[in-house]
Amino acid sequence: MAKKVGQKRSKDARLNSEARRSRRDDDREVTENRELTEDPRLDEFRNSFYQAVLPDLPKIPGFHVCWLTTNNPGDSIARRTRLGYEPIHADEVPGYEAISLKTGEYAGCIGVNEMIAFKLPLHLYEGYMRYSHHELPLQEEQKLRAVKDRIVEEAAQVAKHGARGIIIEEEAGTAELGQDPGAPDFRELHGEV
Repeated sequence: MAKKVGQKRSKDARLNSEARRSRRDDDREVTENRELTEDPRLDEFRNSFYQAVLPDLPKIPGFHVCWLTTNNPGDSIARRTRLGYEPIHADEVPGYEAISLKTGEYAGCIGVNEMIAFKLPLHLYEGYMRYSHHELPLQEEQKLRAVKDRIVEEAAQVAKHGARGIIIEEEAGTAELGQDPGAPDFRELHGEV
C-alpha cells in the first residue's frame, strides 16, 4: 500500500482500524427526529426556570419559616432583621447540618448560596400578611369604588337635566368592591398553625 503525502502511518494497527475512524468522516444520516415536541418543551421550560433548588424548610412551632436572599438591596437582611426575622441555626433543625454555612457572617446558619433560612414569630407574620394582603388591597379597592361612585353620580346629574347620560353597567363583583369581607387567618391559610 502506498503512503499518501503528508499522511503518517501508525505502527499500531488498532488506530488504523474501521472502528477508530473520525465521526466527521462519516456521512451519517440522522434517522430520528430529535426536535422536541410541545409537551417536552413545556416540561423543559418548567424545569429550567422554576426548578426548586432550595430544600423545603421544616415547620418550627410558633414561627413562619422562609428563605431570604443576601443579594437584594431593596429588601435587605438588615431590614428583615429589624422587622423581627431571625436566622435559623442548623442546630435548631435536626438533619440540616449538611446545608449550614461554614464561613462568613451567617456561619452555622442554614443556607444555600446567597439564600439564608429565617424564621418570624407567627404573630408578626399574621400582622404583616394582614397588612400586605388584606388592608392594602382593600384600600386600593376603596379608591376604585370612590371613582366608580363619582362616575355614577355624575351620570345621574347629567340624566336629571334631561341630557342623554352615560349608561353605567356594573359587572358581577363590582358592588362588593371596597367592602371589607374580613381578613382570613393567614397562619391557618398557609398551614402555619
